[in-house]
Amino acid sequence: MKKKSNRRDRKFWAGVSPWVIIGAVVIIVPIFVVLTLQTINKQKEYTTQLLVEKGAALIRSFEAGARTGIGMRWSSFQLQKLLIETAQQPDIDHLIVTDANGTIVADSDPSMIGETYGTDIDLARLAALKKVEWRQVPNPVGADTFEVYRQFSPTEKPFQGFQGQLKSGKQPLPPAMDKSERVSSEFIIFIGMDMGPVIAAREQDTRHTVLMAIIFIVIGCSGVISLFLAQGYRSAKTSFSRIKVFSDNLVENMPIGLVAINDREEIISFNQTAESILGYSHPDVLGKKAQEIIPPPCMALLQGLKSEKKVVEKEIDCPLRDGRIISLEVIATALEEDNGNSLGYVVLFRDITEVQHLKKEMERSQRLASVGSLAAGIAHEIRNPLSSIKGFATFFKERYRDNPEDLKTAEIMIQEVERLNRVIGQLLEFARPMEMKRHWTSIQEIIKHTLKMIEGQAKAKEITVRTDLPLHVEDIFIDSDKIKQVLLNLYLNAMEAMDKGGTITVAVLPHEGRMVRIDVSDTGKGIDEKDLARIFDPYFTTRSSGTGLGLAIVHKIVEFHDGELRVTSEPGKGTTVSIFLPTGAPSVTNE
Repeated sequence: MKKKSNRRDRKFWAGVSPWVIIGAVVIIVPIFVVLTLQTINKQKEYTTQLLVEKGAALIRSFEAGARTGIGMRWSSFQLQKLLIETAQQPDIDHLIVTDANGTIVADSDPSMIGETYGTDIDLARLAALKKVEWRQVPNPVGADTFEVYRQFSPTEKPFQGFQGQLKSGKQPLPPAMDKSERVSSEFIIFIGMDMGPVIAAREQDTRHTVLMAIIFIVIGCSGVISLFLAQGYRSAKTSFSRIKVFSDNLVENMPIGLVAINDREEIISFNQTAESILGYSHPDVLGKKAQEIIPPPCMALLQGLKSEKKVVEKEIDCPLRDGRIISLEVIATALEEDNGNSLGYVVLFRDITEVQHLKKEMERSQRLASVGSLAAGIAHEIRNPLSSIKGFATFFKERYRDNPEDLKTAEIMIQEVERLNRVIGQLLEFARPMEMKRHWTSIQEIIKHTLKMIEGQAKAKEITVRTDLPLHVEDIFIDSDKIKQVLLNLYLNAMEAMDKGGTITVAVLPHEGRMVRIDVSDTGKGIDEKDLARIFDPYFTTRSSGTGLGLAIVHKIVEFHDGELRVTSEPGKGTTVSIFLPTGAPSVTNE
């Protein structure tokens, strides 16, 4: 007990969980980190902007000096001297003027005149660019150089006058300059500035920003924790009653049956779900012995818990007092105090009768899917020899046309091959994945269209066709071709169930839950009760000439429409097949 209480003390400090502190840090730290990064980025953008503006100002200053020199007819030596003096400021690394080919025509380092520079960028574009651009150039011996560059244009016709001054100067024109002027009259100026002081100032600002962020994080976390401490103190007085109310509501309304039994094997808790499953009311069972209420299979589990103190989970069939036997998923465990004394048992159970039924249906569907896949493969293999057989039969029919007996044999062979091919076609249609092409369609129009298709067959068998179609039924979201296939199958089955005469009735009825109901009824011989559960199984048929796939395909199509099929029949009086289809578009379709 002492060790456990010490662990609780470590878990809660001053009534506040460590997770509260972690949560406060997780919330506050990212906020200040983002704000700090934004501040640092803004400082970096600001210093970059200052360097760009300074470089632009230096370019304008040098252009003004060059413009003055051109007016005073300075020599190239004097213009070069102006460039060197401009570059002598302590934070300028270099000042270079090149032509559009990258040949240096003026440089703060005169030894570089005639060399190439800036060939890694588009100099032809820069020669016509009046807007300043910049880049950061690595410097192996110190801080990186921040370089600003653009077109060098001291006059409206910038380079003709500049070239004239260079050519008329007293000092000899350097060979590189003379060559560049013969090639191009466009120039670019590069000003490189030392980023050392800027980087140092930026690092100092960054340290100051980070330090302030840390201080604010500590203050913010302390404030949040203080608020939680105050709130925890206020809520501690009412937390116990709230927890009790919540736990009582949870136990009472949970969707799983719960029965709590004390150490004297008396029932002390019995929730609503347990009432509905076991058929007892809460007041009738409280205080009674568990063996009087709990089904014997559940009590057998509890007896096993007395020897083995563990959680037991099992599916059992339990008889109820009304005679029904239901499947229950039961979880039972023993309750103990910290010193090992028994407090009783808790039993949780859930009715899984419907789940078991769905499992069986799923297993059946899986078996049918496997059989369908196997059948589809066999059908493909059968079709090839069938084509050969039909070809030979046709050949013999033509060859022995003058022999009536052989001709009849060949015709029977062709008819049987065609019948077998139709069966294989139905088999492939049943086995292949269903592809749906839904659209909004009038169900009345589909019914009228399909009835016209069987009109001739119905007249031949003297069958009367009646309809009961309301004037207004909203369109439904279906694959019209598939639903036509469903209705035609049902019509043909109805006509097969009747001898000459009889009536087929097709009715459309509204149904609850935004469903439309289509009834196809006949006055035929009906279906035996023992066969009703199997009529949708593949290959089940009561007709000697039937394949047993028609209704299986009908069932599959209706299922893919999220619909339902129901069949009612009375031998000797007829059968009604009801199709239920949703009227709205599904949120997730089966296509």
